Amino acid sequence: MSIIIDGERGKKVAELLYTSFSTNGIHGRTDMPEDIMPNGVVRGSLDHILFITLTVSIDYQRDAPSLWASSRKTFDDPETRYLFDPKLLYETPSDKIIENMQKYGLSKKPQKDADIWRTVGVTFYKKWESNPCNFLKNCNWDSSLILKRLKNDTHLYNGRSLPDYPYLRGPKIGPLWLRMLRDNVGITQLRNLDKVPIPVDIHVARATLATGIVRGQFRGKLDEVFEYVRKAWFESVKGLSIKNREVIALDVDEPLWHLSKYGCAMRDKTTGNCPLYHRCEAKEFCVQGMVKIEGSTVELDS
Repeated sequence: MSIIIDGERGKKVAELLYTSFSTNGIHGRTDMPEDIMPNGVVRGSLDHILFITLTVSIDYQRDAPSLWASSRKTFDDPETRYLFDPKLLYETPSDKIIENMQKYGLSKKPQKDADIWRTVGVTFYKKWESNPCNFLKNCNWDSSLILKRLKNDTHLYNGRSLPDYPYLRGPKIGPLWLRMLRDNVGITQLRNLDKVPIPVDIHVARATLATGIVRGQFRGKLDEVFEYVRKAWFESVKGLSIKNREVIALDVDEPLWHLSKYGCAMRDKTTGNCPLYHRCEAKEFCVQGMVKIEGSTVELDS
């Protein structure tokens, strides 16, 4: 088994995708599922921050468009709107939260998703006056410290030490939350975003492998490949500037997601032949060979 990271190729792909996404789009798209806000919500408001924060906290093993659509419906319904209010989450019995999160399909794993959602909300209520920005400010808006605190902050429950931010503390969702706070909410105070790893999911991984930035022979766990993907994008964007703006790893998250979801996902897993090749923005970088991601394993021969 051998894997290489091609940073020079990555730099070219990053420039291509970043430019395409900010102009004509990738596969004709420039929108993300989280871009559409609930009715009446003002961009950058506390309601918006809580909508983004709580929804992304359960963004694991989910189809993003359906997750965010379910969350908007839940927010828009007066009977389930309370789910986005940390104080009301604290005051509401768990069984009601479980029930109400299922009304529009917000939860797929009823008990688990409700536990994650309520814990994150109650943490912000008890420790940060129901405002995630108070937590960010307490971290001095330092992205590296925010990720560290997400991972390490705990509370006591029945004598046990439990995480304050389950799943929001994860290697994908933590960085994803920071990107959404920057891009969707419009928080400009965040510092050291260049040190935040790209939030790797199956789409970002597949697009990175399909374009040959990470390639070689490998068979093993998805998590191992994810580490290569994170490293690859740190290396690839180093020193890259477009229109006098420094590009960071987070900037290629959305373009890569689109490239895979609406393109690379159609590739033949064994040969690499893709029916969308001729109209793909990144076709000159498309590699032939096996890119097979199934469950928690990867097979790579490229």
